[in-house]
Amino acid sequence: MPIVLVVDDSPVDQQLVGGLLKRDFDWIVEYAECGESALQKISDIFPDIVVTDLQMPNMNGIELCKQTRQEYPHVPVILTTGQGSESLAVEALRAGAASYVPKSALAESLPDTVEQILEYSRKNKSQEQLMTYTINCRHQFKIANNPRLIPPLLDFLQDSMNTLNIGDQTLIRHASVSLEEAVNNAMYHGNLELDDKHARRARHAYRDGDVYEMVQLRQQEEPFKDRRITVAIDLTKNKAQFAVRDQGKGFDVKALTQDCNDANIAESNKRGLTLIRNFMNEFSFNESGTELRMSLALH
Repeated sequence: MPIVLVVDDSPVDQQLVGGLLKRDFDWIVEYAECGESALQKISDIFPDIVVTDLQMPNMNGIELCKQTRQEYPHVPVILTTGQGSESLAVEALRAGAASYVPKSALAESLPDTVEQILEYSRKNKSQEQLMTYTINCRHQFKIANNPRLIPPLLDFLQDSMNTLNIGDQTLIRHASVSLEEAVNNAMYHGNLELDDKHARRARHAYRDGDVYEMVQLRQQEEPFKDRRITVAIDLTKNKAQFAVRDQGKGFDVKALTQDCNDANIAESNKRGLTLIRNFMNEFSFNESGTELRMSLALH
């Protein structure tokens, strides 16, 4: 049974976050009121994941992320961010946070985000001793618009990075989250042409084990049903490179990249790109917006 450590200096917010996590999942939730107490708790109970407030006295969420990554690299940290702390959330992602959830979207997004990161961690722990003399890995996939194909793709990526013994657990999580966001974007926004509201509902339905009705319809309709997503993965000891291409209509790349700045981090329709731009060292779209290329240095 996973143990989730909730860190917040507000008892009210502690209970709010803990209640959301215990509502739908059989998780053990522990609490700490500050960063220093959280580090002691991690040492005592070694939780599977930490959910921490960003703004706290003495040791804030960013400092807790840095200390946890240094002392307990296998324990992922998720930030909860209040209004006005968007730029600090970006700094925390760069310091090693696994993800973030705006406080305005806790009920909608926090349980799904914790479940997502826990799944990565379970897989990584089972593979952490796997090492071979392989020096590179290059694969290309062409997948249908079926969200159930994404977890095995991410499993393959994590297995490959562990096999090559490249990147620490934080970098592997960052690569996995970025690839998942890129493929979800290619599937829901690109090939199936869902708007932001329906794409969010589709992802939430999948997390609940369902397929969103509009996804089911478009999987059977022209021109959506025959479109495919091409995913290229190229791993070496020094770099992970990815290319994700859809067969949709594309979008205005210039408008999106100009609008998606640090001040807009809390907008859910830009969250995936915000994670990618902070987790990856480089990323770029082609002119039509149908292909995303990104790379991550592993040293």
